[in-house]
Amino acid sequence: MSCCPDKPSFVLEGEPASTMILLAHGAGANMDSEFMQAMSAGLVAKGYQVMRFNFPYMQANAVDGKRRPPDRAPKLLACFTQMLDIAHSQPKVERVVLMGKSMGGRMAALLACDPALAARIDRVICLGYPFVPLKGGEPRLEPLNECQVPVLVVQGERDKFGGKEQIPNWPLKAEIELAWITDGDHSFVPRKSSGTTEAANLARAIDLSSDFIG
Repeated sequence: MSCCPDKPSFVLEGEPASTMILLAHGAGANMDSEFMQAMSAGLVAKGYQVMRFNFPYMQANAVDGKRRPPDRAPKLLACFTQMLDIAHSQPKVERVVLMGKSMGGRMAALLACDPALAARIDRVICLGYPFVPLKGGEPRLEPLNECQVPVLVVQGERDKFGGKEQIPNWPLKAEIELAWITDGDHSFVPRKSSGTTEAANLARAIDLSSDFIG
């Protein structure tokens, strides 16, 4: 069973554990990007089992090499729901945490807005939430504000989709936890003059996530 029938669409990492992290990629890079692999490895080292997966358009890209725009939200959410079923079917799993990079985080929050699905989701972690489209517009707050489970947003201070200058001005629900990554861009990469490194920022994102999961 997979989001794309041609070949397996997910990778399962770590030993069977009571907590499964279902990790969704962003719009432009698939489940095997350096960011996704680094986050997964760090979370496995914390004792979690991690399932990375590709949305259908990225799975098709893996088959024929053709770049495609992301699928529409209903198709992304259908795939995410399918992966949630697979995650719950793994041995030892008692709770499933949804985690997503950028678009994947927005889809995770949207999925947990559905009360029936939220009953099967322990919490949501958004890594670089895409608050504002690059072409501009109103911030996408509804998926976060209407999410039915606890939410953590881990955001780079310089994220072009919403950074430290803008987010405090927006009406985010008080229960949402917001944590900043020092001088980080949308993928948590800092400038050389910042006094921190990409590796340190990724390690902080992993620590923040682990603390939130508990």
